[in-house]
Amino acid sequence: MTRGFLVVDKPAGVTSTGVVEEVKRVTGIRKVGHAGTLDPMATGALVVALGSATRLIRFIQDQPKEYVATALFGVATDTLDAEGAVLTREEMHFEPAELEAVASRFVGTISQVPPMVSALKQGGRRLYELAREGQVVEREARPVGIYELELVSVGPGPYPEVTFRVV
Repeated sequence: MTRGFLVVDKPAGVTSTGVVEEVKRVTGIRKVGHAGTLDPMATGALVVALGSATRLIRFIQDQPKEYVATALFGVATDTLDAEGAVLTREEMHFEPAELEAVASRFVGTISQVPPMVSALKQGGRRLYELAREGQVVEREARPVGIYELELVSVGPGPYPEVTFRVV
């Protein structure tokens, strides 16, 4: 196949650009691109366009995407993700209904200051790269659309793991 789309299950620890480079290497196709950057530690579906299909990326990259994420409540890290050093621990006790009520307030268009550990670029560099170097840069709030926010599961204990589905 010299043109079309592939859906690649991107593993953790690999950049989206790394996936594109591997697809180029394996297929021998020189014109390859992706329809949205996933953070290096994120896993999941990465839409990869091949050949002349790269011209169609602009029609799909801004479409709603679905994410499933697990958060460990009560533990804060210096990078706001699982890779960072733990800064604080505070036991959390709540009922799932309480969390669902709070989560429902995030549905719609919200104003969000992007975290430092994100794939957004500032000054030509990814924010996560700057964060890994210990840099913190000023980030502007931007509108983010959340169409659905579902609480999938809440784990037991003083530091519950909570899994969300977000569209």
